[in-house]
Amino acid sequence: MTRMPITNAPKTATIDDARMVSRTLAAAFGDDPMMRWFFPDDASREAGLNRYFTTLFTRQYVHHGVCERTDAAASFWVAPEGQAKAVPDAETVQELQDILGDRAALFREAVEEAAKHSPTEPHWYLAVVGADPAARGQGHGAALLRSGLAQADAAGLPVYLESSKPDNLPFYEHFGFTVLGEARLPGGGPVLWAMRRAPRTPAGV
Repeated sequence: MTRMPITNAPKTATIDDARMVSRTLAAAFGDDPMMRWFFPDDASREAGLNRYFTTLFTRQYVHHGVCERTDAAASFWVAPEGQAKAVPDAETVQELQDILGDRAALFREAVEEAAKHSPTEPHWYLAVVGADPAARGQGHGAALLRSGLAQADAAGLPVYLESSKPDNLPFYEHFGFTVLGEARLPGGGPVLWAMRRAPRTPAGV
């Protein structure tokens, strides 16, 4: 039986992809400092992350964001017109709190702290991008990043993101992001770096 090659070509992620998207992101964020802070128990972290990303994807981003995937990565973006609607509703917040358990209060504080640094200018927001560690180095995350950046560039808008993993900063800087500042999350949490990328126009335009 011939194995199908794993492709890193971006495609729209739909609700039918929820299981694949959540499993991929749970694996991708297993070593992320912020996610390890939210889910400190090694034994239950993957299951918790799977539920966490399932909730975010199915209740929030798939409806109000621009969600894309490859065969081994996924990304959630929010364009300016979707940002007001992409804020979690009360039921989503409650579901996330149930998933986080005794870490829910820390999660709320982290969200509030990050919100203080939200840009006021119109922008695209990169909420999540991650690749399965088994496929890292194959260009999956980069392909999704390029796809979203191209859409932001076409709209003539900057892109913002936050990262809690210092190893990822050079990766984003390679794509034109610069660090705006950093903040230590409440309750002894990790450092969060805010980054911005100015819009680019095609050569000669």
